[in-house]
Amino acid sequence: MPRPDLQPVTDPSDPRLADYVSLTDVALRSRHEPEKGLYIAESSTVLGRALRAGHRPRSVLLAPRWVPDLERMLADLPDDGAIVPVYVADEPVLEAITGFHVHRGALAAMHRPPLAPVADVLAGARDGAGARRVAVLEDVVDHTNVGAAFRSAAALGVDAVLVTPRCADPLYRRSVRVSMGTVFQVPWTRVDPWPDGIDELRAHGFVTASLALADDALTLDELVADPPGRLALVLGAEGHGLKPATVAASDLVVRIPMAGGVDSLNVAAAAAVAFWATRA
Repeated sequence: MPRPDLQPVTDPSDPRLADYVSLTDVALRSRHEPEKGLYIAESSTVLGRALRAGHRPRSVLLAPRWVPDLERMLADLPDDGAIVPVYVADEPVLEAITGFHVHRGALAAMHRPPLAPVADVLAGARDGAGARRVAVLEDVVDHTNVGAAFRSAAALGVDAVLVTPRCADPLYRRSVRVSMGTVFQVPWTRVDPWPDGIDELRAHGFVTASLALADDALTLDELVADPPGRLALVLGAEGHGLKPATVAASDLVVRIPMAGGVDSLNVAAAAAVAFWATRA
């Protein structure tokens, strides 16, 4: 197993903790996390899921009472001879370092795995049997919505998620936390360029269904009544929805029937409804 190297920390300005400093600064983290090849896993639950998915920590920062949990998680991993620095600090020190109350007392700076090509993600889903149902998140910029969509995808059996170049980072701290670590369960990658990626999906046998308001849109019920063998559900950004070019390039346009004079749902809610309705 990777061996934890426990190192007590009492000074919030300790240079060893640079990865964890001022995590509430959204602009700083969104700018630096991808460039440094790191992401932050928050809580022991999320860290455990990341480790089980094969991700490896650069370091861990936690309160003393979570050390036994971490040791148990590391004990379940293959022995690769690695030594993981584990910085142990009381919770007031953790809050001084990060700028917020650390949820469940544990954070980890994790090495980002390289993103796989779209074709590999589609082929590798379902334990190599190939994806049958995927979601595409187009330019969804709210990290909470991205995390919630991933959680619904995991819960409702979506085989893979593709995110467009301008979509928020699924490995951003808030996305990971809202997803409860399910971003590590569902295969995902970026599809670039977009919407040209629709042609790649079509080449792999997928019918692309964009969720949008249009006069000629099918209802979700009609789609479910005659589902394609391989389905890609495309969901758009908050507020503006999908780009006209995406809707025009799609095979189908689908809307969720609604009452009460409501014309649309939050993208995360719409994702959950569409994933549930189209589940096998």
